[in-house]
Amino acid sequence: MRVLRSLEFVETRELGAFLRTRRERLAPSEEHGRRRARRTPGLRREEVAELAGVSVDYVVRLEQGRGLRPSPEVLEALARALRLTEDERAYLFALAEQRPAHPPRRAGRAPESLAKLVNDLSPLPCMLVDHRFDILAWNPEMAGLLMLDLAEVPASRRNTMWLCMLEPGLREFYMDRERIVREGIADLRAAWASYPDDRSLGSLIEELTTSSAEFARLWDRRDVKVNGRGRKRLRHTVVGPLTVDYEVLAPLQDLDQRLVIYRAADPASRIALDEIARTARRPLELTAP
Repeated sequence: MRVLRSLEFVETRELGAFLRTRRERLAPSEEHGRRRARRTPGLRREEVAELAGVSVDYVVRLEQGRGLRPSPEVLEALARALRLTEDERAYLFALAEQRPAHPPRRAGRAPESLAKLVNDLSPLPCMLVDHRFDILAWNPEMAGLLMLDLAEVPASRRNTMWLCMLEPGLREFYMDRERIVREGIADLRAAWASYPDDRSLGSLIEELTTSSAEFARLWDRRDVKVNGRGRKRLRHTVVGPLTVDYEVLAPLQDLDQRLVIYRAADPASRIALDEIARTARRPLELTAP
């Protein structure tokens, strides 16, 4: 118990020190700068309180590390007032033992470095997806594995869950379809909880629930599981049955995106993937929206 209390004291003291240093590094706006001559660096506590919509006494007690536990709403307001970076914002929430909401993200764009990495991972089938399962970049081997020309698929339909549930050509693609769909929906539900303000994600789930009885049935199970790796048995119309292992990697600079890499699970599947690579590979080019 004494150790826990000591850790809590360290966290609240660090929270106060962090807020104070972030405040002192900021240059005052012209509006605040005209009020009086500056003798100390950065913003005054009164200015931070005004920007964050809290009392000056509250800011003072926070900076003094007096055991306060700010709500997520207050932390968001402080992060905006202090102009924190994403890393600083995450650190602030961690110190306060709160879970930050994910900020809105740009949809449909892959960072250039990640898009190039997807291509460089050939001949392994690979794609980059975001938290909605939108496919942001892929290599020719991935398109060959899915048996789809993803470049010809409308951007609004270029989503792994949408394709799995509503694309007729993929209905028989997974030999273990029930398990694959169930796990995918459990992963999507985890994303839905982490991004409650993402209207595009909400619209996707609404469309799938309305258009697919299978999706609606499994969504109602309320299973939650983030899938970092696994195995899939596939029924490929060109090379025949094959089994692949997949690994999901999250780039530190873009944690809402996932790099999904597929590898052969056995020698026969290795031969099948090699054949897909030979037939799918076009002159080296970057394939992305």
